[in-house]
Amino acid sequence: MSVHRVMGIETEYGISTPQEPRLSPVMSSTHVVSAYAHHALQSARSRARWDYEVESPLRDARGFDMTRAEADPSQLTDEDLGAANAILPNGARLYVDHAHPEYSSPEVTNPRDAVLWDRAGMVVMQRAMALADAQSDIGAVVLYKNNTDNKGASYGCHENYLMERSVPFADIVHHLVPFFVTRQAFAGAGRLGIGQEGRVSRFQLSQRADFFEAEVGLETTLKRPIINTRDEPHADPEKFRRLHVIVGDANMSEFATYLKMGTTAIVLSMIEQGALDRLDLWPAHPVAQMHQVSHDTQFAHLIELADGRRMSALDVQEAFLERAQVHCRERGELDESTADVLGHWQRVLDTLRVDPRSLARELDWLAKLDLMDGYRRRDGLGWDSPRLQLIDLQYADIRPDKGLALRLEARDRLVRLLDDDEVLRAVGEPPVDTRAFFRGQCMSRYPDSVAAASWDCVVLDIPGREALVRIPTIDPLRGTQAHVGQILDRCPDAQSLVQALTAATR
Repeated sequence: MSVHRVMGIETEYGISTPQEPRLSPVMSSTHVVSAYAHHALQSARSRARWDYEVESPLRDARGFDMTRAEADPSQLTDEDLGAANAILPNGARLYVDHAHPEYSSPEVTNPRDAVLWDRAGMVVMQRAMALADAQSDIGAVVLYKNNTDNKGASYGCHENYLMERSVPFADIVHHLVPFFVTRQAFAGAGRLGIGQEGRVSRFQLSQRADFFEAEVGLETTLKRPIINTRDEPHADPEKFRRLHVIVGDANMSEFATYLKMGTTAIVLSMIEQGALDRLDLWPAHPVAQMHQVSHDTQFAHLIELADGRRMSALDVQEAFLERAQVHCRERGELDESTADVLGHWQRVLDTLRVDPRSLARELDWLAKLDLMDGYRRRDGLGWDSPRLQLIDLQYADIRPDKGLALRLEARDRLVRLLDDDEVLRAVGEPPVDTRAFFRGQCMSRYPDSVAAASWDCVVLDIPGREALVRIPTIDPLRGTQAHVGQILDRCPDAQSLVQALTAATR
């Protein structure tokens, strides 16, 4: 059992243009993405497009394909609508997704790297804001790493994990539903407002929980399911599936992101190895329980399980943790990264039982609640105060001088796992241990020759060739620095790269 597996994070950022409030968010998002793409790739380099040819957003893990006639337009993500779309030198994708700028991190192999390239994405967005402000006349553009406008709209922070295809999808659903329903205890970003429109002025754990309406389904923007069934592995479909997780909040806390990704990877590992076969924690009413868990910041709510037992959210998490600890002891294998996640998981659950406020330096919902409580005590504010709503929003503002989470970090009141130098490197450089290395290096070394790219291919336009050259990257763990670094170093242009790769496969 290990936290090591191919994973990544997709973050849609909230966007506003205070001086032009009626401006279409699609237009303002396009300004942001285009400004950064022009800067990072320069004008000639921005010709590379996203390759939609192998995408299949309507394939369902339950064994069928939804027809395009049945699908909501928001599900047709394999169509090039002409919106701004860039492949970055660090292997990430930056594009307009519906009405939001989205940063999709490059593939990584462990939770810490997931945090690193997600944080690099926030720097990308900070720079994109500044560039958009300088290049347009629409006034300031402000981006938020949050999940709702508190007016009924929600936008996602999606996690992706590569899994073994041999695992029955029913097993994934059976174990992940109770895990996701209760993971909010430490992974929630905190929200002031109950219900999709936030009309009840009360604080809750999660920004996303109230927007989920189904247990299992293919949708991501309507009738949102706890388990998303989109079956688009971006890898060998005979060997792998990509678990597309849409229930998570966008965390400002690096530690919360780390624990969210690490614990989920551990649970997936146990599902693959059959370590949870005798653990039955299925809630009697999963969607309702997800809402109720989020609404209970004291963890007093008891979840009714299908077998009649009642357990708190912390009890359910503790059951997963204990099974992971037993599994590790029985197998006698525990790498350093997995041990670190297990240790933090235990510490956080123990502390949430006895002194949750002491975790305000690590967990977003507690950091935000601590800020709000401070204003309430000082100024005698009620939970319905517009000033508290503003704090909720400003916590996720990614401007360093305005964002409350970033100001807490600057004062050492929100812990960092990363240092600024490694984050800045990750803005311009891809991970070295996945295929993102090859994709990112092609964008850096041969920008004028990359016609298109996607997660599982790079398409090159070679002078003198009538047809484009498609280089498949179907294996996420090939195309690494160890695999292709020397080849890239001795190829000054894309033509010599194609010749070298062709010779290597003969």
